[in-house]
Amino acid sequence: MKGLIVTADDFGAAAEVNEAVETAHRNGILSAASLMVGAPAAADAIARARRLPSLRVGLHLVLVEGRPLLPAARLNQLVEPSGMLRADMTSLGAALACNGAARRQLAAEIEAQFAAFQCTGLLLDHCNAHKHFQLHPLVGKLIATIGARFGLRAVRVPLEPTAVLRTLEPRTRALPTALTNPFALGLRRRMRRAGLLTADRTFGLRWSGQMSAQRLGGLIRALPSGLNEIYLHPATGAFDGCAPGYRYREELAALTAPEVVTACGDPALRLGGFSDFCSREAVAGAAARGAMRSGSVLR
Repeated sequence: MKGLIVTADDFGAAAEVNEAVETAHRNGILSAASLMVGAPAAADAIARARRLPSLRVGLHLVLVEGRPLLPAARLNQLVEPSGMLRADMTSLGAALACNGAARRQLAAEIEAQFAAFQCTGLLLDHCNAHKHFQLHPLVGKLIATIGARFGLRAVRVPLEPTAVLRTLEPRTRALPTALTNPFALGLRRRMRRAGLLTADRTFGLRWSGQMSAQRLGGLIRALPSGLNEIYLHPATGAFDGCAPGYRYREELAALTAPEVVTACGDPALRLGGFSDFCSREAVAGAAARGAMRSGSVLR
């Protein structure tokens, strides 16, 4: 059996993103969305989610390159003079390693974002972090410990097997994710030890913002057995803060393309959110798979 979670990130970033999420869920294969609780259009995203009870919604923690939820004055180690969260992830990572005040402020901001999500009344389907910052060991640890108090049951681990991508595009290079795989494997071990569900593999890293219908349909047809996540960034058009070069409209079109919808009709494929795979048996199976693979690095 193949499990598939199709997630839209940056839910709440703009009305254009929120509209695309609703369209892709109603008319396509989108099964989940990751909410930025402090983003400009978060209220609109929450209202749409309440109208879409079958859409699974998780928390997209923003700890870099965004506006914090707590006042900037309380986060002087994490923000730039503008009051925005620091964009240099390397220097921030170093600060977290050496600075106790920075670590305490990070924990406070993570807790505030979990609490804000709880206040929406939505079921917490999963958690991930903007720019995959959950790969930082301290961030991953805080997500597990703080999230437990808010009913967290699943976390994204960005492990993308190059071998699957090469079935579609044979010249795909392994180097980009080979650099992050050791951190991702460590994160997966930590989350599974904490009893949190993680997908066996996650797609969307190499083709971030470039997920065409051909790529998405091909991935779905090539999915290995186990639990898989594919994440995208759909939007109806450009918006304030959008990433240069991202093909937002094309990703929305991919999620609703007839050939992609047909690919999801495979009777061996089960589509849903993390919470749909969070039975005790599913968690035990994921943990067993993780134990078998914990010493390996994906090719």
